[in-house]
Amino acid sequence: MTPACVFRVALDTPLKRLFDYLPPESTLWSAPIEPGMRVRVPFGRQKLIGIVMEAADSSDVPPERLKPILEVLDPRPVLDASALALLRWAAEYYHHPIGEVLSTALPKAMRMGAAAEAHEERWSVTPDGREAWTGGEPRRAPKQRELLGYLVAGGAAAHAESSLVRESGVMLAGEEPSALAGDGASVSAHEEPSASAGDGASASAHEEPFASAGVGVSAVVLDEALPNWRDAARSLAARGWVLSAEVALAGGEARFAVRTPGPDLRDEQRVAVEAVGAALGHFGAFVLHGVTGSGKTEVYLRLVEQVLQQGRRALVLVPEIGLTPQLVGRFRDRFDTPMAVLHSALTDSERLTAWRQAFSGHARIMLGTRSAVFAPVPDLGIIIVDEEHDSSFKQHEGGFRYSARDLAVVRAQRADVPVLLGSATPALESLQNVAGGRYVRLSLPYRAAKAEPPRMALVDLRSNAGHAGVSTPAIQAIERHLRDDGQVLVFLNRRGYAPTLLCTACGWIAPCGECDARLTVHLSAGRLRCHHCGFDTQLPSRCPQCGFAVKPVGQGTERIEESLASLFPGVTLARLDRDVVRRRGDMEEVMRRMSSGEARILVGTQMVTKGHDFPNVTLVVVLNADQGLFSTDFRAPERLAQTIVQVAGRAGRGTKPGEVLIQTEFPGHPLLLSLLSEGYDGFARTALTEREQASWPPFSRLAAVRDSAKTAASALEFLTEARKLAGNPPRGLKLLGPVPAAMSKRAGRYHAQLLIEGADRSSLHHFLDSWLPAVEQLQSARRVRWALDVDPIELF
Repeated sequence: MTPACVFRVALDTPLKRLFDYLPPESTLWSAPIEPGMRVRVPFGRQKLIGIVMEAADSSDVPPERLKPILEVLDPRPVLDASALALLRWAAEYYHHPIGEVLSTALPKAMRMGAAAEAHEERWSVTPDGREAWTGGEPRRAPKQRELLGYLVAGGAAAHAESSLVRESGVMLAGEEPSALAGDGASVSAHEEPSASAGDGASASAHEEPFASAGVGVSAVVLDEALPNWRDAARSLAARGWVLSAEVALAGGEARFAVRTPGPDLRDEQRVAVEAVGAALGHFGAFVLHGVTGSGKTEVYLRLVEQVLQQGRRALVLVPEIGLTPQLVGRFRDRFDTPMAVLHSALTDSERLTAWRQAFSGHARIMLGTRSAVFAPVPDLGIIIVDEEHDSSFKQHEGGFRYSARDLAVVRAQRADVPVLLGSATPALESLQNVAGGRYVRLSLPYRAAKAEPPRMALVDLRSNAGHAGVSTPAIQAIERHLRDDGQVLVFLNRRGYAPTLLCTACGWIAPCGECDARLTVHLSAGRLRCHHCGFDTQLPSRCPQCGFAVKPVGQGTERIEESLASLFPGVTLARLDRDVVRRRGDMEEVMRRMSSGEARILVGTQMVTKGHDFPNVTLVVVLNADQGLFSTDFRAPERLAQTIVQVAGRAGRGTKPGEVLIQTEFPGHPLLLSLLSEGYDGFARTALTEREQASWPPFSRLAAVRDSAKTAASALEFLTEARKLAGNPPRGLKLLGPVPAAMSKRAGRYHAQLLIEGADRSSLHHFLDSWLPAVEQLQSARRVRWALDVDPIELF
């Protein structure tokens, strides 16, 4: 192979180009440099880490201006050819700089230069240290003696521990301990060893069994078992009694076994498993439309089992892994095989650990949220996207704005494997792809265990009095279900105590100074907060304008919880919203209180719709179903219908029948009537017809150019100039706007947008390819922050 003269490198910069570099000095690197390897290169006065994309014989840059690569960081590519091809495609489709796209695919530690191969820090005892410990040393340093004893016993137990861990199962990288609850054989990610100070048998979510790394005890185990151990370790190391080393984790074929067989499949589940199973080995896109409680997860598990039996691996995407611990637990309980989990709540080191487990091939199942669509999964056999309709799969703020669901389909197509999109409320785009023959629809119309669908009814708020947002019929239904030993879920997609603080004397309403929004009352914290920009201030007791008393107006989950507590004294309540769930374990604690029956009423926001299973919930009350009925966003009715169906599906999933009450001031609205009479299918048919008549997606294609500036005039000036550059758009293309955003001022900046609508994908992208380079050169573009959003899911 002839050495390349020039390497083209992608760097994490906003520039849409590659950068040419000479090979490194021969004394620094002699092995072949392949696409997908990371390199450290000079860039102006900086030294940046980039990805080699290709090699070339020459460069358009004058030879005297080319600089050599400073360092090659990897012995083999961290992004293989298929990953690079997918990321190139994504950069072109979303018209985003390739360097920033590649950066999204790697954990932060990798972007900072961490090794791709899995290593871990291990500590062991020297012969002198063992002799000192036997002799009772160190006598005057109890922490040092505790650590020394732990290491002495840990080293002796290494091989025994390896067997123990392999029998009890491998932990999930980055997984919270509660996700494993219920299996007595597992070792908690945070549990301490037994009372014996020398028991090194504790396993960690971040380490492999001892035998895979030789001798010593992992630093992660020491972190968990002996907090603040490092000072003692340094003192012992200075005396020559302990030492540390970075040990590479061995690869090898990971084990696979089914811990417990699943239940017998129902006929419709069997049809779904057989249809997707027949596609293993080649591409096929399937939509699994299953009502809540119909057993979609069991279909996922059976298909993953088939993939693992073939020696291949599975990628499972969920909208928010922190909100679906039960799904992680289901996979863990079913399979005795290494898994890795990637989601935004992990620390940088945890994300690196999970990525390494996938990259090495050790993890047979990769479970993750949006960014996991880029995770390295060798020998990929299937991609599953659960709750595929969820807007969390779209990155719609800052940086690279991509749809993980859509990229999952593209990745599956390029890898020649099937992709399964599951939901009780499929996105209208997915249903239209079914109608067009591009996807295959598989239905699970019935609940498991012959559970009946919940009875749904509307409560007319115009003719029914209420108590602080809860109508009399709803209060009576709650009393009835509590009396029958059921649990109740009360849904309101508005957190805080009240959305407004009002002065009844002068009419003052607490505003956010940085947004065109009102401040939300958080009574228990004594604060006023903006849910758009994060502004926070003390809750006043009197009006700052006239000095008269102020009062909260409207209801949030905090106020509903207070109201229900006064209506049902002695009944234990729980609340689930982002004000309650702030730290690891908060979500699981709420789930525990509900599953144990300790909490009888759960008040929650959108978070309660995310895949949770409450078998004893028999009543769901939707307090404000009118949000979205009259929105200017054409997607709002779809989101509202999905939310109502999803939250209604929490009722009656056990043996007891379920009931759903939907409070509304518009009981005659066609959307609500359609949901009650025809279900989500009926709504979807009507909605797709309306979309087609209005030429909205999926019957057209959209892109949005959004910007923000210090003044409203500047925000509109840039977009106005950008529109002028388009001239007379070609046939089949429309430019709509520019207009200020629905909430023009947010976080101290003024926002506006320009929509580009194309009759089809090719015409839209052909226009963007020719138009965007000119837009980037506008002088006004430098005075604003702007971004392109292809296939936007929110219009504002």
